[in-house]
Amino acid sequence: MEELIQELKEHIIEVLNLEDMTPADIEDDAPLFGEGLGLDSIDALELIVMMEKEYGIKLKSPAEGKEIFKSVHVMAQYVNEHRTK
Repeated sequence: MEELIQELKEHIIEVLNLEDMTPADIEDDAPLFGEGLGLDSIDALELIVMMEKEYGIKLKSPAEGKEIFKSVHVMAQYVNEHRTK
């Protein structure tokens, strides 16, 4: 699970062009939206595309993404249970 969390952090930084950040800067349980990383709805779309491309996971609705993208830890749990790649 730790490897997957690290991998997700690297994907988030790459996909969202967070050039000034390292995986160590992203806390596992910190919120990705709002007071955490401060991501927005455009970022959420980028994460949805990344989930499909990297892990073969198709999200059914933005509301589902809202639950999954609460934190890197929650994302890792979801990917671990649903990945097809």
